[in-house]
Amino acid sequence: MTTVPNDPSAFSEQDVYLWNEGTHFRLYEKLGAHVEDDKTRFAVWAPNAEIVSVVGDWNGWDAEADPMRPVGVSGIWELAVARKLDTSTYKYHIVNGEYSVDKADPFGFHHETPPHSASKVWTLDYDWQDQAWIRGRNNHDAHREPISIYEVHLGSWRRNESHGHLTYLELADQLPAYVAELGFTHVELLPVMEHPFFGSWGYQTTGYFAPTSRYGTPQDFMFLVDSLHQAGVGVYLDWVPSHFPNDEHGLAFFDGTHLYEHADPRQGIHPDWDTYVFNYGRAEVPAFLISNALFWLDIYHADGLRVDAVASMLYLDYSRRTGEWIPNPQGGRENLEAVAFLRRLNEAVYTAYPDTEMIAEESTAWPMVSKPTSAGGLGFGFKWDMGWMHDILNYMEHEPVNRAYHHNRLTFRSMYAFTENFVLPLSHDEVVHGKGSLLAKMPGDRWQQYANLRLLLCQQYTQPGKKLLFMGAELAQASEWDHDGGLHWPDQDDELATGISRLVGDLNRLYRDHPALHVSDTEPNGFEWAVADDATNSVLGYFRSALDSPQMLIVHNLTPVPRPDYRVGVPLPGRWAELLNSDARIYGGTGSGNLGGVTTGEPSVPSHGNPESLVLSLPPLASVVLAAEPL
Repeated sequence: MTTVPNDPSAFSEQDVYLWNEGTHFRLYEKLGAHVEDDKTRFAVWAPNAEIVSVVGDWNGWDAEADPMRPVGVSGIWELAVARKLDTSTYKYHIVNGEYSVDKADPFGFHHETPPHSASKVWTLDYDWQDQAWIRGRNNHDAHREPISIYEVHLGSWRRNESHGHLTYLELADQLPAYVAELGFTHVELLPVMEHPFFGSWGYQTTGYFAPTSRYGTPQDFMFLVDSLHQAGVGVYLDWVPSHFPNDEHGLAFFDGTHLYEHADPRQGIHPDWDTYVFNYGRAEVPAFLISNALFWLDIYHADGLRVDAVASMLYLDYSRRTGEWIPNPQGGRENLEAVAFLRRLNEAVYTAYPDTEMIAEESTAWPMVSKPTSAGGLGFGFKWDMGWMHDILNYMEHEPVNRAYHHNRLTFRSMYAFTENFVLPLSHDEVVHGKGSLLAKMPGDRWQQYANLRLLLCQQYTQPGKKLLFMGAELAQASEWDHDGGLHWPDQDDELATGISRLVGDLNRLYRDHPALHVSDTEPNGFEWAVADDATNSVLGYFRSALDSPQMLIVHNLTPVPRPDYRVGVPLPGRWAELLNSDARIYGGTGSGNLGGVTTGEPSVPSHGNPESLVLSLPPLASVVLAAEPL
């Protein structure tokens, strides 16, 4: 036996009280494995177990060598081993009647690389160099700042011929410079938390407190985040508190009972993914999840979390037929316990880190997702606009000759665009499972496909709302995303493909450099229609405005028919400079446009309810962006 004799408990009465109350939000400081000067402490929550012991490489995986002791009636078991066990592998051996299993540590900081599943004792020391970045976060109001997100799956961004996916260190050498050069403000990483099945892309998490060891150590991942910050790029992490897989070594049936999940399958089984649903009504479970959210902000300097599948948490009947779900105490379909958890989560995060962002992937009309809890909202900072994504892709997939009949899909968003703080996502979900790539969705011959993709991107970047683009879209990848391969990096001689990359970079810079395009992303006073009802010609135009910034006019011609003398009303006389034209030759276009700008007529010609007007040359399948020049 290697147990420290007469070792005092690491848990104070206050720790135990807050834990069982569900208000201890730094549980990772107490539970899990922690190396001290001459010993290693272990602690795990298994309230229904009869026997718990630590098994590992130092004791030959002997279940009788290092038995743990209960901490009062808290449900926690603890043990101090009289050795520093840096990097040792271990599990918890749990016995409950005939149930006997070895579990990975729910609070493990590092794990073996799948398919192996043991936890590793690990310290999280690291010398961060991103102090300037962290200080700078305090000086920004995210709602009024440009946020342009490059969504990345680390395992398939690029590939190495010798060992497949890149390591965290190799990514740190390449990704920050690439993202910064393209002008994105942030990356959003598909879940990096340890997951046994690579094909889940990280969305079936087992190691909530550990970056996957597939790409390196925790310190290697810290170095990647640090490198991104030093390059001026923020880091959002995709996070999954909605469900978890049923792998034996994970959270499922942890101590011989349904501890983290509901026992009743009508509440505890997710029908879409055959995974377990967290029991948000059990006090310790929200504390586990909130501690985990804060852990990634505390220890890994994340700038925010994108919370996956919020809709599946909010509704008890999500993906369930009649009789397959249990109503709440009021007889409704709302998951009141999940609602309470999400509000507490966002309050805890914004209290600790008011300079970070919580972003909801929520696909329904649930009200006030991104409004403060004090006003009755869920408390998120932003919400993905899934409605815009579906409408714009549906519209763009139509042949241009038929688009006149679907014009309302472009204008409907104005009815709700400012009810939430929106992110406009063109995410990984739209380029998998037979959906094809963004380029493949576009109709027409090869040139028209690229022109349509340029149109799609211009609409995304000039509409109110923050931006998210999944990796590969900037390369105009022709095939849908394959997580087992790398992106298809185009030949530099392919002017159409490289033109898309150049356009994405220029759109990012335009969005960042012009306050009219981002200050009022979440406010209605910065958007006004210029041309909303020209379905016949499939032309759409709008103004973007901000105080002390030139007003901007964006016009989209959504057909391949050039419109050389298209009149658009404007509020101000004078010259309007053409800042971007998606039909420019540098983007792979025909090169037609407005020769750098257009001036209102003399005498004035009113149009579209405005006292002045411009006569524009609208290139085929193209967007033009103009800005009023000072008189």
